Amino acid sequence: MDTGKKVMIITGAGSGIGAATARAVSDRYRLILAGRRLEPLEELAASLGGPANAIAVRCDVTEWDQVEALAGAAIEAFGGIDAVFANAGFGASRGFLEETPEHWRSMVLTNVLGPALTIRATLPHLLEKGDGHFLITSSVAGRRALPGSLYSATKFAATAMGEALRAELRARDDGNRIRVTLIEPGMVDTPFFDNRPGDQALSDDDIARAVNFALEQPGSVDINEILIRPIRQAL
Repeated sequence: MDTGKKVMIITGAGSGIGAATARAVSDRYRLILAGRRLEPLEELAASLGGPANAIAVRCDVTEWDQVEALAGAAIEAFGGIDAVFANAGFGASRGFLEETPEHWRSMVLTNVLGPALTIRATLPHLLEKGDGHFLITSSVAGRRALPGSLYSATKFAATAMGEALRAELRARDDGNRIRVTLIEPGMVDTPFFDNRPGDQALSDDDIARAVNFALEQPGSVDINEILIRPIRQAL
């Protein structure tokens, strides 16, 4: 049954910003909630109305076949895709003598290849419709290099990816109205951190409101980027 709602894919939806965004937009979007761990996704989907409104899909965004299947699940369940929030990602301790090479590899693949594959799997569907919205989680660290931070380098890549996608879309002669928004949080009190920063940071709901703001704009308005810091964060 057509509910009149649009359809949105959210990666990294099991916790933090992804889960908060799902809750914030569920009144207007049917949701495909993607992540590596199925149980929290299923719990969130159930809380948002179950299969009629939200479905959970296990997906490692670094694996092309899984990301392709994610897009297919959206089409099969809800008949289309209107918005894609490429949000999956994680960090690493600063310092080029910190962490393991294996941790680095996983982070780089998730933070850089992950959104690229998410775009690749969903872009044909949005182009077929001629409109839609891509949102990509970058960071303040994707605008300002942090000392010893390979994470910062991955987020510079995410920022460039959003700009490159927008440039590609605007260069097409098909008249598409696909929008691209970079979401660039400063410090957020989410499970991203081993030691939670507490009230010195933004909440995941703060970022979800920023995502919602971009989504709610008229179709003629493309919010290119939203940089959002807690008031006590200087850099």
